[in-house]
Amino acid sequence: MAQTRRKKKFFDVEMPIINKTTHVRAYDIEEIDGRYIKYDLTRILRGKGMEIQLKIKVNGEKAIAEPTKTRLMSYYMKRIVRKGTNYVEDSFSTNCKNAQIRIKPFLITRRKVSRRVRKALREKCKEELINYAKDKPTNQIFEDILKNKLQKALSLKLKKIYPLSACEIRVLKIEKEIKEK
Repeated sequence: MAQTRRKKKFFDVEMPIINKTTHVRAYDIEEIDGRYIKYDLTRILRGKGMEIQLKIKVNGEKAIAEPTKTRLMSYYMKRIVRKGTNYVEDSFSTNCKNAQIRIKPFLITRRKVSRRVRKALREKCKEELINYAKDKPTNQIFEDILKNKLQKALSLKLKKIYPLSACEIRVLKIEKEIKEK
């Protein structure tokens, strides 16, 4: 007896954070629940090399992708760092309204600076980002990073210590979801 072969179909997945729709191939819509998508945002952000990772959640017949991680591409970071400058990196975990997130800021000074200035920039950056994230949901934080609102505000606050040529969030990812009561 011959077995009937099932055929894979394309299902529409909405990505509300960037107002786009993509297609995912599967046998049925329940199969794509919990699947991850990587999406390159370089063209949307006009040359800023960024990639976003989204997790698909299915509600009935509708599939929506929620952001779980953004990261700057290595070629973009190499391009913005120049000779005669210093860069400051950090990595820390903090809580926001509905999740625990890991933030990795990336700051580039205009000239070479002392270790004390770099340490002051790192500490002030960490303090500002923790205060910013504690009362906001993850979707709002991801939106602000994509629209460059967070980086702009952070750069203006850090300018008082030392003016920066670039202020970016290298990686932002959700480490653990916190269930709301």
